[in-house]
Amino acid sequence: MMRALHIGLILTTAWAAALSTPAPAAERVDLLLVLAADVSRSMDDPKFKLQRTGYVEALTNPRVIEAIQSGKNRRIAVCFIEWSGVVSQKVVIDWTTISDETTARRFADGLVEAPRSFADRTSISAGIDFAMAQFERAPYEGTRRTIDVSGDGTNNSGRDVTLARDEAVAKGVTINGLVILSDSPTPWNPEHTNPPGGLAQYYGNNVIGGPRAFVMVAENFKSFGNALVAKLVAEIAQGERPQHASLR
Repeated sequence: MMRALHIGLILTTAWAAALSTPAPAAERVDLLLVLAADVSRSMDDPKFKLQRTGYVEALTNPRVIEAIQSGKNRRIAVCFIEWSGVVSQKVVIDWTTISDETTARRFADGLVEAPRSFADRTSISAGIDFAMAQFERAPYEGTRRTIDVSGDGTNNSGRDVTLARDEAVAKGVTINGLVILSDSPTPWNPEHTNPPGGLAQYYGNNVIGGPRAFVMVAENFKSFGNALVAKLVAEIAQGERPQHASLR
């Protein structure tokens, strides 16, 4: 009996000590950024390559690296996801810190090697919800959280995108947008890629939100890269909104 009590006391003491030991502090970063890329079926192969290549080149751009190193902690944490239909979301590159050209190149190389995840319908709302879930599991701490949504069409699957947007904003998250324009409307649903008023206006009214949120427009390969660099610099450095941005 005494032996059992002694063992019980030891276990209780060890359990109490474990509870009183503080967990290791999470690494501090200047920004938690989820890059959320549309890979729905309206994103044909040229658009997909434009988007993927644009992110690869923009993340290693000297202006973006300079913006990262201008922050207090001189690093950001980035997670790259691809989204399509209601149940079609995937983490392509999990949370990683980027602090210099080497870490940026490592992240970009991972994108180059990753295959396309989906080609389903377009649920921007589910993409936002999935992005929000990534913040909950991020092993880093930062005062700012941003979702960077790029896409070529309206929300046509899942719940109302404005509800997802408003819930994210209520939790202190900023959502910015980068729209990829389509020269020709989608044959099976013209208003999906070319809604009344234009896709940039649609994103401005329904997708972006939070302090200083904005939409950038990409019309071709060159403009996509330039817009993405300007967008990332603005998000990372929290400076002036990029020129030619549609604001909310």
